[in-house]
Amino acid sequence: MELVAIVALLALLEYWGFLVMTGQARGRFGVAAPATAGHPVFERYFRVQMNTLEQLAIFLPSLAIFARTVSEGWAAAMGVVFIVGRALYARGYIEDPAKRGPGFLLTLIANGVLVIGGLVGAVLRLV
Repeated sequence: MELVAIVALLALLEYWGFLVMTGQARGRFGVAAPATAGHPVFERYFRVQMNTLEQLAIFLPSLAIFARTVSEGWAAAMGVVFIVGRALYARGYIEDPAKRGPGFLLTLIANGVLVIGGLVGAVLRLV
């Protein structure tokens, strides 16, 4: 389970990095807290942060369930796909929101495999 724990913690560190980037963008673009809008580029950073938080709510529990019911190695591999997808999503979205697609697709694939695979694995353990 250590490999899965490392991947989960790397995903959280990535999110922490997005938090820091959003805070820096808040200062750079003059968007005072608690505002979440005001400068289009700041809003991109903020959306990366919030969308990643939304995806983590799916990713973390499904990662653990998949690891327990299917395979720790494959769970860790899908976790790496998720982390890479989030990095590509952030880079693309901040540059131009129209470029967020590839990163979003990788995130969607990783989460889909983990959720569906974890569900199938859990059901098969019942029978």
